[in-house]
Amino acid sequence: MQTNTRVLFLDFDGVLHPDAVYLSRQGPTLKAEGTLFMWAPILTNLLVDFPMISLVLSTSWVRHLGYKRALAYLPIELQERVIGATWHSSMAKHWVDENLWDGRTRYDQICRYVARSQLRDWMALDDDIQGWAEDSAQRLIACTPELGLSAAHTQVELRRHLEKY
Repeated sequence: MQTNTRVLFLDFDGVLHPDAVYLSRQGPTLKAEGTLFMWAPILTNLLVDFPMISLVLSTSWVRHLGYKRALAYLPIELQERVIGATWHSSMAKHWVDENLWDGRTRYDQICRYVARSQLRDWMALDDDIQGWAEDSAQRLIACTPELGLSAAHTQVELRRHLEKY
């Protein structure tokens, strides 16, 4: 990957729908009002003016469902922008205990991807704000878990970040 790639790390729960999703035998189930990915059109519309932005999935959905299945839940307009994920199944071969990955902060997971890919231009859209280093906090667009991208202030903040690139 080239270092001039512009990446938005994308979480699902608490961003594209409320953070009230549970895995069941039928697949992911939203235990709140609304539907899964109900706020995805907001992201799609915000990204229209920024065709240079690529997406990297930084969601536990990839770890639990696999990359292809997690990707398939996104609208096609977002799927076409996805270039990878912070988790890859090959990581299980390199970790004695896969829970080591789950036990890391989202920030740690993103930093590992950033370092491997030598990214310079990146930001994260996430409701998990734990463990962010002070010098990287300006790269985080923090969502309220219950409101995600439906919150006007989050949309304004995301647009402001996108315009900096």
